[in-house]
Amino acid sequence: MKKGGLNLNLKLSLPPPDEISVRNFLTQSGTFMDGDLLVNSRGVRIVSQDASEMPPLINPSDDQLSLADLDSVKVIGKGNGGIVQLVQHKWTGQFFALKVIQMNIEESARRQIAQELKINQLSQCPYVVVCYQSFYENGAISIILEYMDGGSLLDFLKKVKTIPEPYLAAMCKQVLQGLIYLHHERHIIHRDLKPSNLLINHRGEVKITDFGVSAVLTNTSGQANTFVGTYNYMAPERICGGQYGYKSDIWCLGLLLLESATGHFPYVPPDQGEGWVNFYELMEAIVDKPPPAAPTDEFSPEFCSFISACLQKDPNARLSARDLLTHPFITIYEDLNVDLASYFMEAGSPLATL
Repeated sequence: MKKGGLNLNLKLSLPPPDEISVRNFLTQSGTFMDGDLLVNSRGVRIVSQDASEMPPLINPSDDQLSLADLDSVKVIGKGNGGIVQLVQHKWTGQFFALKVIQMNIEESARRQIAQELKINQLSQCPYVVVCYQSFYENGAISIILEYMDGGSLLDFLKKVKTIPEPYLAAMCKQVLQGLIYLHHERHIIHRDLKPSNLLINHRGEVKITDFGVSAVLTNTSGQANTFVGTYNYMAPERICGGQYGYKSDIWCLGLLLLESATGHFPYVPPDQGEGWVNFYELMEAIVDKPPPAAPTDEFSPEFCSFISACLQKDPNARLSARDLLTHPFITIYEDLNVDLASYFMEAGSPLATL
């Protein structure tokens, strides 16, 4: 057996390929370590970390995961109407995240929602969390996702409190590339971009998750109460019930970046308590008051300008993800070769692994 990232077929005692239910593993945006054994429709293969040497994606319609092949390890997250579990595949030992959403609606509607969520399986972008399979079973929607071992940006912020500008710029660049993919290639509005929906891993990767899921839950009356905590990041045009588009995600990006830089949510509740409990007061603050801004005496002109470009109350005045990718805040730190992998490992240690 050779090393160095070559793909090798192994002769192991396994069921015939048509009996193996674990497939669709070979993806350039996964987080597999060099030498991992992965079961696919052609047998067992060692998958290289070198994306250029990886075999092509397997058709999701032919290659699917099954809940029966996954063992639950522990709960790693809660929200959006359900829980997220760390699960391990019985055959390969590979870890995945299993999001389970309980839907208080008719079974026919559940099945329709599960079908709509399959749109995520078409995603082939290194800045979007891989969705391997989604389906309805046992009264719930189950979504098998790529496991990001660093947890969410929200988890990370609880450890570090604030993130310095160079690291924020490197992280933001990846998020913008993910938004460009969603907005311009897939024509998808995320609708719920916030720190808990940005995931990180030990490689320094930052990926967007829960797009599509939030869209489904938004349109499901049985899950309306799950959005109480996410009104905070809604753009003015959306929180007041108006028409909104891709630029609503840019507003969310501006808020979460400002929060990551300052260590607190930009809109401060009147009572200085734990958070906004009165929706109408929050809506009034977002719609009627001036938008938040980065303190000019604490941050660079480039960062302040970037936040201003995101937090324009008029969506037409906000820059697009493509335009923001060339903003000076993103480009001024590129020569520093910022090492996000080391930063995540050292500042946020330990990672959200076993």
